[in-house]
Amino acid sequence: MSKKGIVLLSGGLDSATTAAIAINRGYTLSAMTFMYDQRHKVEVSFAEKLAAFFKVEQHIKVNIPGEIFRSALTPASGISVPKNRDVDAEEIPETYVPARNILFLSYALAFAESMGAEGIFIGANAVDYSGYPDCRPEFFDAFKKMADAGTKAGVEGRGINIYTPLMTLKKHEIIKTGVSLGLDYSLTHSCYDPFEDGSSCGNCDSCILRKRGFSEAGVPDPTRYRVK
Repeated sequence: MSKKGIVLLSGGLDSATTAAIAINRGYTLSAMTFMYDQRHKVEVSFAEKLAAFFKVEQHIKVNIPGEIFRSALTPASGISVPKNRDVDAEEIPETYVPARNILFLSYALAFAESMGAEGIFIGANAVDYSGYPDCRPEFFDAFKKMADAGTKAGVEGRGINIYTPLMTLKKHEIIKTGVSLGLDYSLTHSCYDPFEDGSSCGNCDSCILRKRGFSEAGVPDPTRYRVK
């Protein structure tokens, strides 16, 4: 009998690969996608395509007011998306969205406990990423402790697991994993600052990491970039 799981499905490369891994592990998935007036809201349409591709049981879309975030990813903040940045630098960039994964996981936790899911899957990565503090192992360890202490499932010894299968993988390893599981990466979107026609800018952090990952994996990148 398959296990129930929740995947945080952004429409991006990492969350799509995470969903493929969860299904390969025998999970029947429901998905959650979050809308917070992000510049790259086109990713929501990609999340819908992925939800259909993976045949998820439910696809829940959650609206969070973008005004609560000060980030380059929310236009109301008036901050430009950094371009051609050293993505291996240690400083936390302006694309950081304050406490985003805390909020996302809290919604997913409520959904998981309500539907009797065994685990939550999230495509966080602490290797090829932009230095976000809520993408590190210590954050997820702390969230798990909080979840066990603050839910009925947790106090009854049926705590909901938080799975981060990409945590220690480099981007090219993530891509190779997805390809091996039959994932179609043309159904994914990564750009932080896409054009109105949906094409990717090519020089934000996420585009740079995506291009590097496909190149190192030796896999054709299906993305339409304005800047090669």
